[in-house]
Amino acid sequence: MKIAVIGGGSWGTTLADLLANKGYETHLWVREEELVREILHKGENTWFLPGFQLSKSLQVSSDLETVLKGAQISLFVVPCQFLRQVLAQAKRILPREHTLVCANKGIEVENLKTISQVVFEELGDIDPDYAILSGPSFAKEVAGGLPTAVSLGCSNQKTGEYLQEVFSTDTFRVYTNPDYIGVELGGALKNVIAIATGICDGLEFGLDARAALITRGLAEISRMGEAMGASRETFMGLSGLGDLILTCTGELSRNRGVGLRIGKGESLSEILEGMQAVAEGVKTTQAVYNLSRERGVDMPITEKVYQMLFEDKDRVNAVKELMQRTLKQE
Repeated sequence: MKIAVIGGGSWGTTLADLLANKGYETHLWVREEELVREILHKGENTWFLPGFQLSKSLQVSSDLETVLKGAQISLFVVPCQFLRQVLAQAKRILPREHTLVCANKGIEVENLKTISQVVFEELGDIDPDYAILSGPSFAKEVAGGLPTAVSLGCSNQKTGEYLQEVFSTDTFRVYTNPDYIGVELGGALKNVIAIATGICDGLEFGLDARAALITRGLAEISRMGEAMGASRETFMGLSGLGDLILTCTGELSRNRGVGLRIGKGESLSEILEGMQAVAEGVKTTQAVYNLSRERGVDMPITEKVYQMLFEDKDRVNAVKELMQRTLKQE
């Protein structure tokens, strides 16, 4: 069976390597030709996943048609804001009957669309079997064979169980969940709270404040999820609470790292200028803030993060305003 992995960042490379090591014919699409040459020469993605030798059977190309043609499963791991663009190119290559999995996280800024909405809108009459892979997982830990458990959101039970077998290994455990909307929203919205938590840690506000932010952040995520048709229960699982805890506390979290530097006084433009890998939470904050206003969902933490990132709101005053909001029942 041929599997196409679209996106040569750290997570796409890790998942492609995992599948290749399982014996699947795995093709990885990498946009940058220079990086393709380096991977083929060194057997390592030195840009995004340095220090890990990749499976010798993994095939790498910058030609999308070569990678996608004949694939039974395509796994899209390109940054959320570029997904629509890549799907438009892939549409002419994908067969009408196809299984498509996304492992990226975010909400489209321009149209305020979730990952699945972008897929179904862009692919139109192809109507693929769709699934979303999400949960508490750092690429470096998965690549290093450390135990990891994630969620696979798929409304088609048969497809979900099939993909569960495809992706699971002795160290990478996959749980199925029919609520793919909740799975993808948990993965996207937790990045906003991770930035907030990083800011809090950068300001040295302590562990009490961090715990409060994570807990109240989960309440915000759940409110938005329910407003968009997801099950509240999903946010208590791996793709909700699990991913939230990891991203808010883990040293490898890019979104928490952005928040830390904001909390210490750096500007967003300075931070992003020096980053090679994408911190999805920055764009997601923009999208979620606008989505919350459009849908009338109360998301005070998201609002303050938006104001700090895009309106230069004072960090300490933002936290004070959160603490001084009208008292209410939990």
